[in-house]
Parts: sequence; structure tokens; C-alpha cells
Amino acid sequence: VKYMSKEAFKVFVSENPSLAKYVNNNSMTWQKFYEMYELYGSNNTVWNTYLEGNDIANRATNKINSAESTFKELMSVIKGINLEKVQKGIDSIQKTISLVQELGSGSNNSNNYEQRPIYKKFED
Repeated sequence: VKYMSKEAFKVFVSENPSLAKYVNNNSMTWQKFYEMYELYGSNNTVWNTYLEGNDIANRATNKINSAESTFKELMSVIKGINLEKVQKGIDSIQKTISLVQELGSGSNNSNNYEQRPIYKKFED
């Protein structure tokens, strides 16, 4: 497990080159950074002190780029929609609804039948 953790730490350091500045000016050591990484992981606020604004900005830029690519994918899906077919489908649904309404109102008219009184004959 330690070997995997060391490899992950190496990747973390390569993604955050501003950490080297603290080692170079002797304010931190790689060992201390590694221990912090082991204790807190890579996404803890403890790193905010050591990561430059550029690294944080790069992460924000990556999130923005991801959102833009998602938006572009959505736009390509929307462009692929055939609006004529959609309109025809809506028209068809509207016709079906009006037909059902007409049938429903027509059944009310058939209830207007009045029964002939029993004492009357056909000729009366």
C-alpha cells in the first residue's frame, strides 16, 4: 500500500510544481509534504497554504473547460434535432386530443333522448 501511495504522491507533486519552491527555500521538506499527503490526502484545505494561485486557477480552469465541453455536447445534440419532425409530432398529438374531446362531448349529446310516455301511441 505504501508503494501505491508514493506513486500517487509523485503524481500529486507533478501536478503541483509550486511545492518545489518550499523545498528549495528550506521552509519545507519532501518528507513533511509526504506525511501531510498521507494524513490529509490531496484535496484538503491544508494544501491551500502551499499551492500557488496558479495551481488553484488551473484546477478552476479545468472545471470551466469541462463545463464548456459539456455545453458543446449539449449544443450538438440540440442541433441534431429535426424541428419539422417535432412539430409534426406535436400536431399529431393535438389532433388526437381534439378527437378524444369531440368523442367525449358527442357522448353527452346522445343522452338527450327522452322516453315516450307509456299512455301515448305512435300515432298520437
